[in-house]
Amino acid sequence: MDWLKDLFIEHSALQAVVVISLISTIGIGLGKIRFFGISLGTAFIFFVGILAGHLGLTLDPAMLAYAESFGLIIFVYALGLQVGPGFFSSLRAGGLRLVSPAIAVVAVGTLLAAALSIACGVPMPDMSGILCGATTNTPALGAAQQTLDQLGLDTNGAALSCAVTYPLGVVGVILAIVFLRKLFVRPSDLPGPDAEHRKNVFIASYHLTNPAVFGRSVHEIAAQSHHHFVISRVWRDGKVSIPTSDKTLQKDDVILVITTPVEADALRLIFGEQEQKDWNKENIDWNAIDSQLISQRILVTRPEINGRKLASLRLRNSYGINISRVYRSGVQLLATPDLRLQLGDRLTVVGEAAAIRNVEKILGNAVKSLNEPNLVAVFIGLILGLTLGSIPMSIPGISVPVKLGLAGGPIIVGILIGTFGPRMHMITYTTQSANLMLRALGLSMYLACLGLEAGAHFFETVMRPEGALWLGLGFVLTFVPVVLVGLFALRVLKVDFGSVAGLLCGSMANPMALNYANDTIEGDNPSVSYATVYPVCMFLRVIVIQVLLMCLL
Repeated sequence: MDWLKDLFIEHSALQAVVVISLISTIGIGLGKIRFFGISLGTAFIFFVGILAGHLGLTLDPAMLAYAESFGLIIFVYALGLQVGPGFFSSLRAGGLRLVSPAIAVVAVGTLLAAALSIACGVPMPDMSGILCGATTNTPALGAAQQTLDQLGLDTNGAALSCAVTYPLGVVGVILAIVFLRKLFVRPSDLPGPDAEHRKNVFIASYHLTNPAVFGRSVHEIAAQSHHHFVISRVWRDGKVSIPTSDKTLQKDDVILVITTPVEADALRLIFGEQEQKDWNKENIDWNAIDSQLISQRILVTRPEINGRKLASLRLRNSYGINISRVYRSGVQLLATPDLRLQLGDRLTVVGEAAAIRNVEKILGNAVKSLNEPNLVAVFIGLILGLTLGSIPMSIPGISVPVKLGLAGGPIIVGILIGTFGPRMHMITYTTQSANLMLRALGLSMYLACLGLEAGAHFFETVMRPEGALWLGLGFVLTFVPVVLVGLFALRVLKVDFGSVAGLLCGSMANPMALNYANDTIEGDNPSVSYATVYPVCMFLRVIVIQVLLMCLL
């Protein structure tokens, strides 16, 4: 049985793979168990790793460092690649209304950590780990450890304090959301089940009564207006048609317009009377509006379409169809002429059945062709991300240059490649399942190694007086910024509670709390706001933790 002992105990590449896989398997299994309705998910791998490290299980230091770094790199890059295509559009849609309070959560937590470090006499390396654990931000911990290593300081204290405060960091955000909802949220603050649909794209019908648009073409009106809209259908004399760009509008026409909620009132001034019918309900049968026209979603799968502007395809005039909406990475976009298409986009196409079949041939609509991800984009992105992360950046007042590191560089490059890659005709699309697999694999490796590293002295630290102090400080760093900023967003910025919950979860990098918010709040607002603020706050925390250590050490 010596071979079995060597498989788990004797340091080797094989032993490292077996131990990390075993810890990940047990952690994923236990993470599905709910405690008081809350499950820790993948985060449980961290605690299984701590227990394994406490029991004396170790890896070869070189293998541990490699697996931990590679896991972190894969996780943050895949995350950036996934949110990249919809990142800037979501940022524009949410604007400062969502991003500013999320940044405030980061700022308040960081300043509070610095103040508590001085007031309570906690060394800054330990406080950096407490802050990372309180915000459940493992990439920031990776950046903090890299900075401490550059300064020649021990990194184990940061990992240990992060391990101690991480559980309360998960639970603290959930408790803060419950606290806000019980004491401060009114029924009017809660979004409806279709709030996300109304938020990104708004559908309205207008009765043309403005003489200024009579006899003018759709192209002329769009070109001379500063508003964004798509005219999907035109009713004239009881008949419905798909308008081409040169179709002229006449008095008493009724038009169906896809726009945004902000633009809807302004378009009433242009076209005339807005009809009262609600076109934004989820149960509308679009194919029943007219027997000759159908509405169908078509998937962009042809590489030649990747990066091309929608107007350059001339689909409306050539085939008599209309594209009203584009779904990309969970975000609904308005199909404006200058929108660049990407592989994986789902287009809502309206027209006659024969015309839609022709458009299918142009766009692809072949799901199988997207099943194989383009690994070239992944490896190029990793190289560029690590290169960017290694560039030293001098900040006035800080003696040692700051680096984005293994966490900051790849996530920024992932976002940029996911967003701008198609403009260079670079195929960056990966299926959602493939991206989730990369993220889950990377995060599992990182958490398992992080737990092993911190586990050797975890329990003895918790039992010491500083362990109890760390727990208290961690809970304060979790609960106080979330409640203060959440209340400000609700009452001053007038953000609905669903979006507030999502931005709080995103600013704290807490997917477990997001899962709780989605289970208890109707609609998709928590997920949409989470995706909007998460990359910004992730990047900020990676940078801020380094700056904090540089300034106070």
